[in-house]
Amino acid sequence: MALTESTMLGLGSKAPEFSLPATDGRVIDKGQFNGRPLLVMFICNHCPYVKHLAGQLKSVADDYANRIGVVGIQSNDTENYPEDSFEKMKEEVERRGYRFPYLIDADQNVAKAYTAACTPDFFLFDSDHCLAYRGRFDETRPTRVKSGVYDSTNSPASGSELRAAIEALLAGKRPAEKQFPAMGCNIKWIAGNEPDYYSTVK
Repeated sequence: MALTESTMLGLGSKAPEFSLPATDGRVIDKGQFNGRPLLVMFICNHCPYVKHLAGQLKSVADDYANRIGVVGIQSNDTENYPEDSFEKMKEEVERRGYRFPYLIDADQNVAKAYTAACTPDFFLFDSDHCLAYRGRFDETRPTRVKSGVYDSTNSPASGSELRAAIEALLAGKRPAEKQFPAMGCNIKWIAGNEPDYYSTVK
């Protein structure tokens, strides 16, 4: 795992288009969310940083499901990371109880369009689909015990920063301008498909 920070795409940026297959058999495109705020989350199945907040991720998505659009997008190379395969994504939805569409970005073009860099990586757009918040879920992270083993008990996720940004938008306000990058596993780029902005935090 390479620890990676989000790129912090410029506030006000327009949400790139997407049309991707979901685990429930639908094809979901950005236009389905026109006229309301949209939360785009780049997540995956195997990353310990996503596992750390998965329970609260479901809670946030459920709490705002009737007021904003929410999608999760999985962009990792599934050939070399089979835990993130489409079939495993279906199992993850069942295991976690996710109600939001979980989409696969097999060619990684959507991740590149959003300058997504890590899992998890969050992009919250207003009702005109202009970027209002990007970066982290909250200040918590799992503690690395040893290779491949992480513990979240000392610092459980709350989603406080993302929740505050959503609440601000729903109240007709702008989220706080001081925003912090997400940090987690780098997106697993297909060999030769790495974007120009790809980098890791050592």
